[in-house]
Amino acid sequence: MRFGVVRFPGSNCDQDAVRALQYLGYRADFLWHQETSLAGFDAIVLPGGFSYGDYLRSGAIARFSPIMDAVIEEAGKGLPVIGICNGFQVLCEAGLLPGALVRNKGLKFICKPTPLRVEKSVCQWLDLAPGTVVEIPVAHNEGSYYADPKTLAELNATGRVVVRYCNPDGSIVPGETAPNGSVDDIAGICNEAGNVFGLMPHPERVTDGVNGSRVGGAFFTAIAKHAAARA
Repeated sequence: MRFGVVRFPGSNCDQDAVRALQYLGYRADFLWHQETSLAGFDAIVLPGGFSYGDYLRSGAIARFSPIMDAVIEEAGKGLPVIGICNGFQVLCEAGLLPGALVRNKGLKFICKPTPLRVEKSVCQWLDLAPGTVVEIPVAHNEGSYYADPKTLAELNATGRVVVRYCNPDGSIVPGETAPNGSVDDIAGICNEAGNVFGLMPHPERVTDGVNGSRVGGAFFTAIAKHAAARA
């Protein structure tokens, strides 16, 4: 299993992603944003950070990096792609996922461990049962997910909401639980096929146990099985 971790100018969680994947026993190599081929890779990670300094909008310039043409094309053929934090923003800007990530409510940067509830979804990336509550750190300023009512209804009807912000017991208070103000408390979504997954929290930061938790590994292990079947 070989992961490609894309490096944009301004990426700062690329090393974290490589370290987490190597800890799990996978091969992980960096991919510079000017590359035009994904040949030899079984899955792609768009990491967190501040691609191009978040100028214009978060992810708006990275979306036009040469490598994104290959990501869009191969994702359409079933290649697994995960976008974490800034990577989620890039996926939305590229049209691989619907909606947008906007400024947090309160207009403040949020950095803290946050409970998430796993939803029943078609996502191929997550190795956790629906209803499971995990604590994953968030670190973002433009992490409030927004989509229009029609898109939200479609996401829910087709099992594309993967994780939601919740209370430690798994309960949700609409409009209050998401620390960033995300509509419908959404923390992560996937495409219809389930191979493209975007989320704002950082599972790569709680994978090797350095921070006292290894729960983040479950966000990467399931995709190895799907990639093997695809191959």
